[in-house]
Amino acid sequence: MSLSMSDDEARDQGRYGVLLYYKYTSIPDLDNLVSFYRSNCDSLRLLGRVRVAPHGVNVTVGGELSSVERHIAAVKGNSLFEGTDFKLATCDYPLNEKVARECGFTSLSVRVVKELVTFSCHPLLKSPDISNAGRHLNAAEFHSVIESAERIMDKDGPTKARELVLLDARNLYETRIGKFQSPNVETLDPRIRQYSDLPSWIDENSERLRGKHVLMYCTGGIRCEMASAYLRSKGAGFENVFQLFGGIQRYLEQFPDGGFFKGKNFVFDHRISVGSSDADVKGTCLLCGLSFDDYSPRCRCSYCRMLVLVCDSCRMEDGLYVCELCQKHRQLIEVGKSRVILPQIEPNTISLDAKVSPLPLGHAHELPFIYQPSFTELQRDSASSPSEQIPAPPSENCRKKFAWLVAPGFSDRFEKDWKVADGPFDPLQYQQQTGGLDVSLTYLKDVFSREGPFDGILGFSQGAAIAASVAAQRGRLLGDIDFRFVILCSGFALHSPELDKGSINCPSLHIFGNDLGKDRQIASQASRELASLFEDGCSIIIEHDFGHIIPTRSPYMDEIKDFLRRFL
Repeated sequence: MSLSMSDDEARDQGRYGVLLYYKYTSIPDLDNLVSFYRSNCDSLRLLGRVRVAPHGVNVTVGGELSSVERHIAAVKGNSLFEGTDFKLATCDYPLNEKVARECGFTSLSVRVVKELVTFSCHPLLKSPDISNAGRHLNAAEFHSVIESAERIMDKDGPTKARELVLLDARNLYETRIGKFQSPNVETLDPRIRQYSDLPSWIDENSERLRGKHVLMYCTGGIRCEMASAYLRSKGAGFENVFQLFGGIQRYLEQFPDGGFFKGKNFVFDHRISVGSSDADVKGTCLLCGLSFDDYSPRCRCSYCRMLVLVCDSCRMEDGLYVCELCQKHRQLIEVGKSRVILPQIEPNTISLDAKVSPLPLGHAHELPFIYQPSFTELQRDSASSPSEQIPAPPSENCRKKFAWLVAPGFSDRFEKDWKVADGPFDPLQYQQQTGGLDVSLTYLKDVFSREGPFDGILGFSQGAAIAASVAAQRGRLLGDIDFRFVILCSGFALHSPELDKGSINCPSLHIFGNDLGKDRQIASQASRELASLFEDGCSIIIEHDFGHIIPTRSPYMDEIKDFLRRFL
């Protein structure tokens, strides 16, 4: 059904209503519930989104107000929905078809999904137990707690007030135009592009939340259910987590003047945003910085497609805009809108692809020029005099080579010329190259400081060993080497007491040749053992048949792109 079908007739019949509700409960028969929604919503001419999962439903639909009310009555007849909070708002009919189409309000979409809201970009990470969610506070209770914190501030000073924090579980484009604010209570805005980035933010900021009373809020409540359960799952120090029941929508109904909520509440339907009686504008234009909070022009970042605010004076037809997050991360569109630092390395050399990340050549350890004569040359050499020694390769081939790891006792002091190897090359030499890690980390800290920030690290061969070591120390390196994921190609693990099975908590993609692929540099089993060092749910493995390379053909490249899309 399109907006043009009998809209005038519908407007004459009554007011328009938008309904939001969710319910976490075990669904015994998914097909039966899907059939109900399709039949009921079609018969009532309701448009919008219905998501059904084994653990519940998430619904946003709109239509003639009387039809929406009949839908509520039908849903209430099912015992599965006992206690559901049906948030119904009356409003004008959708007039802007472009906005309505983007918001999914020009048709009905009923889908079965694994998650009602995508909780994490960690590959395969299991969602937290929803029964461990934070305690619900209704709008009046939520308001009272913030109000009490202000009284505590006046009475007992700032120490007591700092025990309470507000945590916004929404995306940056939502918090730009409105959020809870109290002069004596800190509001933490994670400034995330999408909800699935929130767990990583919580991980990185857990010490700021430990021991605090955390008041969490979102638009209607569903995102706080998962997020509060995840925060509480961290154990001691995270017991006092609370969430605003019914979200900002219920709060503004209770406090029409806005209360402690300043600005507008972004909503995912044709209304775009809903404000209080307070007309104060919190948003600003991306380009000129003047007050502006209207998303109806639907301007988006040219890189990540996130909504941006561009005022009427600055907006241009076919204008290209870059959101504040992409400006901060300087993301490159050539690599799927995600910038990656690429330490590529063969057993003893390093090179960087400047098309992906314009880093300077020159790395932690410069290598000597060693060559290995062939077997027949060695036989001939054994019968020759010193003056007839086998000549070295041409000096013009002495191009600088670098490595992340070297043999213990290695010294960077050497002649800038070719030398004959002391003995035959060992195909397992990488297992003995365990020195120089501290120097390499120092180099990487400098690169991240000068050239960063970066979204991820891609390491090849020995570079993958270094990248895995950095991932293992991710917590200790916060502030010096910040990143969201690693891609490890033909990698292996360094021998370290810190690296136990399942000990690394970092999203990772492992790419290596399988047994038939015959990687002659790094054994496939070594790459599998590296993957096993990452926590369950943190790693995805791609095995291929092409040896010591990164495959660029389908389906491997499609799988790599799917992994990267989790972070866009």
